[in-house]
Amino acid sequence: MSCPFMSGPRPKNATTNNNNNRDVSGGSGDADKSAAATSDDENPAMHYHKYLHLDKVLKSQVLESEQQGCKVHDEHLFIIIHQVYELWFKQILYEIDSVCTLFSRVQHDERKQLVINQRMGRVISIMKIVVEQIHILETMTPMDFLEFRTFLAPASGFESQQFRILENRLGMKPEWRVKYAQKNYEHAHHGARLAEIKQAEIEPSLLSIVQQWLERTPGLERDCFNFWDKFQAAANDMMSDMLRDVEELEDEHQKEAMMQEYNIAKESFASVFDVEKHNNMVSRGDRRFSHKALQGALFISLYRDESRFSQPFQFLTLLMDLDSLMMKWRLNHVQLVQRMIGSRPGTGGSSGYMYLKATASDRYKVFVDLFNLSTFLLPRKYIPTLTSDMKRRLSIPYGKVNGNVGNLHVHVESLSVSLTETDHEV
Repeated sequence: MSCPFMSGPRPKNATTNNNNNRDVSGGSGDADKSAAATSDDENPAMHYHKYLHLDKVLKSQVLESEQQGCKVHDEHLFIIIHQVYELWFKQILYEIDSVCTLFSRVQHDERKQLVINQRMGRVISIMKIVVEQIHILETMTPMDFLEFRTFLAPASGFESQQFRILENRLGMKPEWRVKYAQKNYEHAHHGARLAEIKQAEIEPSLLSIVQQWLERTPGLERDCFNFWDKFQAAANDMMSDMLRDVEELEDEHQKEAMMQEYNIAKESFASVFDVEKHNNMVSRGDRRFSHKALQGALFISLYRDESRFSQPFQFLTLLMDLDSLMMKWRLNHVQLVQRMIGSRPGTGGSSGYMYLKATASDRYKVFVDLFNLSTFLLPRKYIPTLTSDMKRRLSIPYGKVNGNVGNLHVHVESLSVSLTETDHEV
């Protein structure tokens, strides 16, 4: 059965099969035999195994136990699983890099947001497979693993260069990391591999690019809609109503519990309204985004039903999905390690289970601010009403479009909204 993805027509300028060059004047038997005997290297036609370099891929599973003269069956699975992980990491990096490149152009052409969402959606689909794939290793018993584990030292999954680059590309900062065997993560890498990891630390990360994008959210301008002042006023109204409801309660126990909830909410809002408090939380690593970027994320979340914010809101959701899946992968890894080696130290000299457990925390969530946005969401009745001008800006899906045709589209949309507001038929 042929593969439908590999059986498309050859490009017009592609080299054709040697059979097309046969002598058609007469006896073709010798020519056919010669063509059949031609090796793949000499045959310019593209084939499945040649295109995928399967000769290299399928010969890259070298069992260390077999090299030592005592082949262990399950080591083959162990190698395959980790090689597949590395291939998926490579694809994820490929997609993340493309998203970062596209984001640098978003301020000029918001239509790219759909492509960005599609590629982030692909990353999410891959990560779901990565998370589930670890369960295949659970088909191996601890005794089976113990049979070849000694051959792995001092190799460790901690040495995965691509995973470290992925963490850095997402936005992980060195100061957020848990030390590995009392050392920074760089000590497990050397030479060119370490240089690539360090380069990923200093290059713009997805976190920094998203932050800049959120800071440009339309409507944050103080001389325009001035979302933040309106949001603070609305939040204060909500808190006043909440306090009034608490004071009207007759049950003392319920009143005490609700007052405690009120004080917590009041403190939370104070931490986001006060720029200095927010910046201190960023310095401690409790928050990631700049104050203005957090405003943008909150604005998009509250007005996600508006045309221009629909795709951005979906993107923010995808970022949370990615963080959640990364956390699930870490947790699954922790549980697998505890199941396989218990409290033994890792092959690379780490504390094994305890080290991995420490990485499964919020300090390893790059986009933790997006998860905490729900703390500051307002019930719909308190959400500030958009002005007619802001409504118009958010009803234009692609924002500012260059060119006469784009400008005409903007003017038509603006006129349509204005006429609708004055009860004219459009």
